[in-house]
Amino acid sequence: MCGRPGRAKGRTLPLAPAGFADAIDAYISFVELEKGLSRNTALSYESDLRQCASFLHRHGVRNWETVTSNHLTRWLHSLSGGFTESSQARKLTALRMFCRHLMREDVRRDDPTALLSGPKFRRKLPATLSPSQIGRLLAAPAGGDAYALRDRAILELFYSSGLRISELCRLTLQQVDLNHGFVRVFGKGSKERVVPIGGKASDALAAYLSSARTRMVKPRTGSELFLSHRGRALSRKTVWYVVKKYARLAGLSRLVKPHLLRHSFATHLLGGGADLRAIQEMLGHASIGTTQIYTAVESSRLLDEHAKFHPRNRSK
Repeated sequence: MCGRPGRAKGRTLPLAPAGFADAIDAYISFVELEKGLSRNTALSYESDLRQCASFLHRHGVRNWETVTSNHLTRWLHSLSGGFTESSQARKLTALRMFCRHLMREDVRRDDPTALLSGPKFRRKLPATLSPSQIGRLLAAPAGGDAYALRDRAILELFYSSGLRISELCRLTLQQVDLNHGFVRVFGKGSKERVVPIGGKASDALAAYLSSARTRMVKPRTGSELFLSHRGRALSRKTVWYVVKKYARLAGLSRLVKPHLLRHSFATHLLGGGADLRAIQEMLGHASIGTTQIYTAVESSRLLDEHAKFHPRNRSK
């Protein structure tokens, strides 16, 4: 028994060795069915655990019951040459959660990850666009043809709501309430949240729905909000292309990704005085710690402003 075959992010997962596979398969089913984790997250955990199991098997370990902290320390050290610090930290997190599950299931009496420490790294601050850059980007889809109206609505909604690209691509007509100014979003782990959208985004969506989407509808079109020329839901690749196209037309020299609009949304809200808990809820973060990174972005911006414009700094 070498575990079920699987695919993660476009690649085939390696088979887990006998003695390790059954516990991994049971755990992945548990986190999907009981914990409600998304398939992509579960596949990432599965990939990490299979990688660890293969390493342990090559070094003479035959099952999870006999794994020691020393074994796992050697595995973590083997990752340092080929994986970033953040990837190493994610793999250790997946392993910690799995080992705690093994204890709950009485497969192990102790946690071999208890004394392990992850890599030391500084979390990179998310990049953002300035309000003036955002203004240029949102003004870039000029004209009244169907695709300009669609693309303007996409950009306005991205910046107004802070949605993830996957959430925007999955939006349906039923999730949008222009009368009350919000969208109902199903985020990671299918968790539902209600996100307000501003007046500009509501106007752009209304223009798209009344004048553009109807021209894109084909016989097999469903209820997807944003449509391609074939009348199908927009793919992530197409949305990436849309954002990059208008960033170029707006004269923005940096690489602009869809997630940059999400970062800008959160940073600009915080800079305007919004409550951190409210931003957490709108972004769909499970932990306030994830949202707190934007306080560091805002502090960094203030330091830059002080360094540029305070007379005692300018005198240098």
